[in-house]
This record gives sequence, C-alpha cells and structure tokens, in this order.
Amino acid sequence: MHAAEQDRPDVAEKRQDWKTRQKQLETSRLIFIDETWAKTNMTRLRGRAPKGERLLAKIPHGHWKTTTLIAALDAKGVRCSTVVDGAVNGDIFEAFIEQVLVPQLHPGDVVVMDNLSSHKRSRTHELIESAGAELVFLPPYSPDLNPIEMVFSKIKQVLRSLACRTKDQLWHAMQSVLDQITPTDATNCFRHCGYTLREN
Repeated sequence: MHAAEQDRPDVAEKRQDWKTRQKQLETSRLIFIDETWAKTNMTRLRGRAPKGERLLAKIPHGHWKTTTLIAALDAKGVRCSTVVDGAVNGDIFEAFIEQVLVPQLHPGDVVVMDNLSSHKRSRTHELIESAGAELVFLPPYSPDLNPIEMVFSKIKQVLRSLACRTKDQLWHAMQSVLDQITPTDATNCFRHCGYTLREN
C-alpha cells in the first residue's frame, strides 16, 4: 500500500528525480530525521485465542499522555534523539536541531527530512549549514524513501506489546528500543528504501 498522491504526475516526477539522485548520494553521509508519537494507551492490535473463543483484552480508555520522539538515523544506527512531552511544533524542532543534532554533524553530512512545515524554517537550514552539512527534502508523500520510518514502526510494535501506562515507562521503553537498533538494522532499513551502501 502507498499514498494515492504518489500517483499524481507532479509527485511521481519528484519521486523519480529523488531516485535518480539517490544513486549519486554518498549513503554513508545521509542522516534521516523525523518524528513519531506514542501514547500511554497503546496496546497490541492482534492476539490469539483458542479456536472458537473470542479474544478478550483490556485496553485503557479515558485520559492518556502523548509523547513525541524526534530521532536522526544514519547507516550506522540512531545518531541522536530526544523525547518531548506532547506534540512537536516548529520551536521544539528547531531546538532539537540546534541543541541535539548540530553537535553530532560533520562537514559533508547530508540531512534529509520530509516536507513538514516545521522542518522548512530558515533558521533550521542555517543551523545545519553552519555545521558544514547540507539539508535536502524528500519528495512529498514518500515515507517509503525514509529509512527511519521502519525504525519507528519497530518502536511502535514494541511499545504496543509493552503496554506502557505512564509517561516515564513510555520514555524508558522508547530509549531502550532505540538503544537496540544495531548497525545491521540501520543498514537493512537503508537498503529496503533503495539506498546503496558501498563497502569500505
């Protein structure tokens, strides 16, 4: 399944341009940044029960807390991350870039983001360039070209099985899953999205 918008001629052309550019990019220099959410009411989406019996499971209703994870993934793993209480806005994202990402950047790195408006602030661009890195944007409607989306999927799968019910449990679980992302995991995510990794 993919976004129907990918079939629009303008989006299809941008996606093709990106795929052509992919072949020219030095994959080891790419750093993908994105955000994802998690809530204290997350639970497994599927389960098993004996044949002929209905599966019964408890899920919380009512008040729950939303947390946002911002992370940067390169071909070796998670380069840096932060967890925010609630949703992310442009100011919070800019603070992540300045205080967390930029100290981790090296000249020649290429930071890749989606087209969210909070990613396109001029200050964000300036901060990344001040570290000697380049900022590029993925084509619209193209999460399939962003390896970090696979990491986020893994995180949410684990969080659903853990069923964290407090913010502290959720934050600890997120960090624990991030710490388990190996260089092999990261490499596989990159390859799955069509990026060629050259052997050194």
